[in-house]
Amino acid sequence: MHRRARLADEEPPNSPVTEDSRQCAVLTDSVCAHLFPMAEQILSPSDSEAMVPQPEEPQNPGGLSTASQFSLAYWPHQCEVIRDRIEHIDWIPTSPEPLYTTTGLEMMPSCQTPDKGTVIYLEEADKTSYFMYSQVKDLHPLKQIPHQEGDKTLIFEARFESGNLQKVVKVNEFEYQLTLRTDLYTSSHTQWYYFQVSNTQAGMPYRFTIVNFTKRNSLYKHGLRPLLYSEADAKEHKVGWRRTGNDIKYYKTNVGQDGHQYFSLTWTFQFPYDQDTCYFAHCYPYTYSNLQEYLVAISKDPVKSKFCKIHTLCHSLAGNTVYALTITNLPKSDKDTKRKAVILTARVHPGETNSSWIMKGFLDYILGDSGKAQQLRDNFVFKVVPMLNPDGVIVGNHHCSLTGQDLNRKYKSNGKKFYPSIWYTRKMIRRVMGERDVFMYCDIHGHNRKQNVFMYGCERRLQAKAPYAHPRVFPLLLSKSCPDKFSFPDCSFRVQKSKEGTGRVVMWKMGINNSYTLEASICGSKLGCRESTHFDVKDLESIGQHFCDALWNYCVHNKEEHESVMKQQARVNSKVLNTDALGLDSSSETSDSPDSCDLYVHQLKLGTKKKNKASGEHFHSAAKDGSHESKNTQGIETQHKVFQVFDPVKKGNHCMFVYFFKSQ
Repeated sequence: MHRRARLADEEPPNSPVTEDSRQCAVLTDSVCAHLFPMAEQILSPSDSEAMVPQPEEPQNPGGLSTASQFSLAYWPHQCEVIRDRIEHIDWIPTSPEPLYTTTGLEMMPSCQTPDKGTVIYLEEADKTSYFMYSQVKDLHPLKQIPHQEGDKTLIFEARFESGNLQKVVKVNEFEYQLTLRTDLYTSSHTQWYYFQVSNTQAGMPYRFTIVNFTKRNSLYKHGLRPLLYSEADAKEHKVGWRRTGNDIKYYKTNVGQDGHQYFSLTWTFQFPYDQDTCYFAHCYPYTYSNLQEYLVAISKDPVKSKFCKIHTLCHSLAGNTVYALTITNLPKSDKDTKRKAVILTARVHPGETNSSWIMKGFLDYILGDSGKAQQLRDNFVFKVVPMLNPDGVIVGNHHCSLTGQDLNRKYKSNGKKFYPSIWYTRKMIRRVMGERDVFMYCDIHGHNRKQNVFMYGCERRLQAKAPYAHPRVFPLLLSKSCPDKFSFPDCSFRVQKSKEGTGRVVMWKMGINNSYTLEASICGSKLGCRESTHFDVKDLESIGQHFCDALWNYCVHNKEEHESVMKQQARVNSKVLNTDALGLDSSSETSDSPDSCDLYVHQLKLGTKKKNKASGEHFHSAAKDGSHESKNTQGIETQHKVFQVFDPVKKGNHCMFVYFFKSQ
């Protein structure tokens, strides 16, 4: 019989949230014993947001030590979890991996009816339509479907952290039909997949077909290839996640099921080794355990722990810890006490794992010992929430929390008990705004329908003339810092009614002018030397590092000169700054992002009207020279023409610009 306990968010350390006063030792082994209560939550579709969860004390299965308990996660009670801890080595390919090029000869296997094929893997669907309670799972190995000696049937598994696979049907010896699990307590949101395959045969022509995607458009139509990880390859050759797949096709399923229209993804491949254990994933996995290990390393670092404090922001619905970080150098004098704040969040959508890799790149940089990192820590107080939706990450959801809701539509909600990470993040930001100016808010996402990296911001029709109030300036600087990945023309600054509950819009309406969503493609880039290649982990981490570079250029390096530059941009380009052609966030459920060609043409016309003749000739000369040094002659030239619209007629600035262009 379970004993009742107080809610995590009612405990004294969290009310009010006191990030600045707690020490990094919160993550040492001595605190590992303070496991957070299991949250028993009765949530039915008719319940109101005033329903209060009833937590329970956690169980300690198997008598594990408190140190080992730190890495355990709370799961919904109905989830089955295997014993194995899934770990992957870090590895970067020697050259960027190309996108798949269609041949027009790809096959479109039909969806098998229930009476055909053999079911070889099935996660029993739980009939519970809402989250009830969570627990640390009893980690005992689960029985596999028995295989006879000599049976070459593949063995599938996804009952591990962040795994997602519902059902597998064997169509023939080398062909398998896969069904993904929808987000828990929903009937939709199938995009993220991550599963294990063993009992492999090397060199044989296998075909996998996932049959229940729900989005009409997909980056798999534009060259995205699945990820493959081989344990044998990792052991023998230190090779990690790599792209795989031929005959890749994303297409409408022949027959709609249960009144829904589904789409299929099919690909062929060969396993590299016999009797290997391999994994497939939609994007590079980054689990809740990965985050905990990273934070433990920070807390035990004698240098980083001095300027990085790690706190418990709150507990999730299931009882998992939502961490918050405060990063800043100790003030050298009283003048340093009014540093502005920069707030970053990530992983509100569990399946957008690339956002965690970008966040890791940002943290690696800002916690480093470079001169720029130290200057940034001298000038700002960074508030970071690296994983807003740990429950969704743990269970392998793509989009939702355990409420079955998109948390990035709940920033206006007062549902503290239903959406604790969102409620406490908003509360933290309000408190910070009462203590100091907030220079920037940025929520990091992954995008499943567009390539490149880009930002969504917020802009009024009559934008203030103050240079630091213009939301287009920072994305422009980021595009110059990262020209082969970040696309300024893909950025949008419209505030749509459907986005009013997002973090970006809510924080903007709270008074943060520079309020952004940073979007990184699940696929790759269309720019410069990276055209038609996938992003790897190093690329994603570099986005976080370039974010820091752009922030340093904007606010630390030559601050007075930049202020003059931005004022001139605001004055000369006010018409450009108040136009926009795009407005779809990654979480849009109704339509796909349009192509940005119209924006290119529109801004090029504006640039032609406004540019100075001399500087324009100078620019086109540089563009002509640079066109021989880059594959993407049209994309980079177009993007830099847009840059010229925003650049003032200033010799020094143009010298920097031309060098930047030629470096491509």
